[in-house]
Amino acid sequence: MTQHLPAMLQSQPHHPSAQPVIERCIASCLDCAAVCTSCADACLSETNVAEMVACIRLDLDCADLCGATARSVGRLTKPNKASMAATLQACIAACEACAAECGRHAGMHAHCRICAESCRACAAACQALLDVMP
Repeated sequence: MTQHLPAMLQSQPHHPSAQPVIERCIASCLDCAAVCTSCADACLSETNVAEMVACIRLDLDCADLCGATARSVGRLTKPNKASMAATLQACIAACEACAAECGRHAGMHAHCRICAESCRACAAACQALLDVMP
């Protein structure tokens, strides 16, 4: 978890009752974005890069959605609940797709195994936030 995020969320005039769930979601999304970006880069270095195209594409899509989700979730002032739910659902879908594809390569490439784990953790954190949303 980031060092300053808990204090920042607590300092908000309308700090949320679900702050720990929000913190986990933001931290998981940021971690997953970085891990997916790194996995895509590692895939580009593999000798069988042509076989990794789908993985690279899903890594990059997932990284972008995770980053956008982290930023959106961090905006606590008057959130649009429908938009927030759709954002979280899109992030979950991207993470699940990326985890599945990376999982296909996990036995051969440690970076894909790590990425799949990060994607699953991020999807779970996003689902946990969806579950506590009013």
